[in-house]
Amino acid sequence: MKPIIKLVVAVLLLVCLADMPYGFYQLVRFAATAAFVYLSYDYFKSNQDVKGVIFALLAVLFQPFFKIALGRTLWNAIDIIVAAGLFYLIITSFNKKHKA
Repeated sequence: MKPIIKLVVAVLLLVCLADMPYGFYQLVRFAATAAFVYLSYDYFKSNQDVKGVIFALLAVLFQPFFKIALGRTLWNAIDIIVAAGLFYLIITSFNKKHKA
């Protein structure tokens, strides 16, 4: 289930690079926050504390209640970096499962 969540969030973040209605960005913030909270909890539960902390920080960054105004350019860079990180985690997880 985790790879699907990561894939969906990564794709949503990349779609944010396009000029979308404001409601779409709000939806992405809610979805990303929920996904990052879940992933943080799951990584903490499996004793992967560094990943747990990273996803907890991402949940705080993307949370929609107290917006962090960083400007469109910086948010686009963050979206790309986070999406790339999620794709990386999907690929490395897939490779580990198929090497064993």
